[in-house]
Amino acid sequence: SIAFRPRVLRDVSKINCASTLLGKTVRIPVLLAPIGSLESFDPGGGATVARASGAFGVPHMLSSVSAPGLEAVAAAADNFRIFQLYVRGDDAWVDDHVKRAVANGYSAFCLTVDVALYSRRERDLATRFVKPWRVRATGLDYQAGLSWDHVKRFKDTHDIPLILKGIATAEDAALACDHGVEAIYVSNHGGRQLDHGRGAIELLSEIIAAVEGRATVIFDGGCLRGTDVVKAVALGAHAVGIGRLQCFGLAAAGEAGLVRVLELLEDEIRICLGLLGVDRLGTLDRSYLHPASPVT
Repeated sequence: SIAFRPRVLRDVSKINCASTLLGKTVRIPVLLAPIGSLESFDPGGGATVARASGAFGVPHMLSSVSAPGLEAVAAAADNFRIFQLYVRGDDAWVDDHVKRAVANGYSAFCLTVDVALYSRRERDLATRFVKPWRVRATGLDYQAGLSWDHVKRFKDTHDIPLILKGIATAEDAALACDHGVEAIYVSNHGGRQLDHGRGAIELLSEIIAAVEGRATVIFDGGCLRGTDVVKAVALGAHAVGIGRLQCFGLAAAGEAGLVRVLELLEDEIRICLGLLGVDRLGTLDRSYLHPASPVT
């Protein structure tokens, strides 16, 4: 429901699609979002994604419920890596994961905060699909018990930058900033958690306003084209996570397939910027966007 307002007669003979995230340069403003059970799409799982991440030059956020584990994935590639944790244990259990992530070169640590309860996912029920990690999952009450006190403790205890994934309101974004959280990850978990929740792109503007530049903002939610990435950046996102698109490339051709997905995204972003009359991402703002009725 967002259209572009292109400007013309601008010099776009040289276009720079690069950006930064948490102080590191990235080739395009795209993050390989955390996905559970990556080994379902390619036998190498997270290690294959890490290699594609390093080869292309974008960060990979590894899910704690993806094989072959944080150490093996870190050893697979020299890449910009972030670790995402579903909390399944007490404070000591969390601390152990943080220490292991730091020791293995992860640049930031992410807690997913929108899964206090696991939702009734009707598509999975209809197809009788059960995620492999769900079969062996224990300690679910720890995730349900997460609170702002745990966030405060994390910030008081650890130096690694903290990301909270699943922030969906301005109020919680402001609270995260008040607690010193370095990055806010705007997401509705692919629309599979809370029925009748808003689309993720609708959340972004109010969260950007509440953050007031105090934290990095990452966004995901149905981004399948370079134009989707450009729209999110124009609204204020620093990086855009890709989930399903990541899986499509991985399932089609492993590491090479995922690198090719990122190459296509880069080309789409470059063309979109040029046709908007923009030669770099930093020039984008809301003046390039306009509300529009969806068409098919």
